[in-house]
Amino acid sequence: MTGNGTGDTEALREEIRRTRVELGETMEALAAKADVKARLKESAGQAKERMREQAAQTVARVRGQAVRRAEDARAQAHEKGELVRRNPVPWAAIAAGAVATVVVLMIVRGRRR
Repeated sequence: MTGNGTGDTEALREEIRRTRVELGETMEALAAKADVKARLKESAGQAKERMREQAAQTVARVRGQAVRRAEDARAQAHEKGELVRRNPVPWAAIAAGAVATVVVLMIVRGRRR
């Protein structure tokens, strides 16, 4: 202790000031925890943001799949077209058979009248 006691008084005042600051911070934290409405809004906002992110990811994934499927379909169509161009005889035979069938059916129907 000092002779006049001012050192102890200043130390006590500083400790009281720190205690008040800490108490104020503690009260703010307790008030924030007790504010259920604000906590619910924050939680809802976070959930909303998560849903937006998931939706964006899902849209991107679906678009990617659609593009890949369209490219696959185009490639298959191209392959089939090349197959017909390289060997048109079977397809011409099928077409001729279909035309012959239609002609026969028309003749048979014409005789019934």
